[in-house]
Amino acid sequence: MGKVAFIFPGQGSQKVGMGLDLANEYPVCKKIFDAADERLQFSLSEIIFSGPAETLKKTENTQPALLTTSVAILALLKEHGISADYVAGHSLGEYTALVAAQAMSFEDAVYTVRKRGLFMEEAVPFGQGGMAAVLGMDRKQLENVTKEVTENGDLVQLANLNCPGQIAISGTKAGVEKASLLAKEKGARRVIPLEVSGPFHSELMKPAAEKLAAVLDEVAISNAEIPVIANVTADIMQEADDIKQKLIEQIYSPVLWEDSVRKLLELGVDTFVEIGPGSVLTGLVRKVDRSVKTYNVSDKESVMKFVDEFKKEAK
Repeated sequence: MGKVAFIFPGQGSQKVGMGLDLANEYPVCKKIFDAADERLQFSLSEIIFSGPAETLKKTENTQPALLTTSVAILALLKEHGISADYVAGHSLGEYTALVAAQAMSFEDAVYTVRKRGLFMEEAVPFGQGGMAAVLGMDRKQLENVTKEVTENGDLVQLANLNCPGQIAISGTKAGVEKASLLAKEKGARRVIPLEVSGPFHSELMKPAAEKLAAVLDEVAISNAEIPVIANVTADIMQEADDIKQKLIEQIYSPVLWEDSVRKLLELGVDTFVEIGPGSVLTGLVRKVDRSVKTYNVSDKESVMKFVDEFKKEAK
């Protein structure tokens, strides 16, 4: 086995009941869910395990819920002596990557992302902003589309550069609608409005970034022990001060996911392990390079299967 990257999903991958089988069976996993409840002073685990889905879908619950579930799985892998050469996470997932790299304690991270979710919700009144996924259009062309619409008075920008031909745009409701139409006119294959509660990773999130900066002042951030690929630059971040700055910028900057995957490939990674519910990131990695090995670990069965394979390969 060459180099291994652990990658962590962001919002949209959550589902009611995630991590329940692991918490029931493995004390090391249950401990993480308990620690989240204690740090947040309410039963997040109950929302994760029992829902309702509407409550779990609220950004301020989704963010700590996904982080907690991914970290619980991570703790189990660690117990089996499995670690990564590099880590990266998509948007919210970057916090999980920082926990994996020991740059943040789990308790501080879960507290921070709960606040981050609240700040992102508050930044733009509901219904005034939005996002859409644009398929089958190249980055430069789409950037020109968003610039044209923004220059005409309706802010919209590239938000998630996920893989070739899949880019999310974010901005004001009118900006996203106008850019969606213009993108179609200029040859985009499809445009899908995203079910999100706000214009994430756009300039409209700057008020959230200012509030987040104050929270990041309260928590301890250390140098990362494993190199983390930053969303904002698609490059390695390891110094504590740099990490803090990048987390603030990340809220209103595009997520350079495709570039991050390419950076990991350049660094010699040939095995990507998506830790957490869903398989969104695995799909994106495969669209960048089909030749790499990918694993999804999200429940007891997939974790144990991966542990077995990993140990065989390591022999």
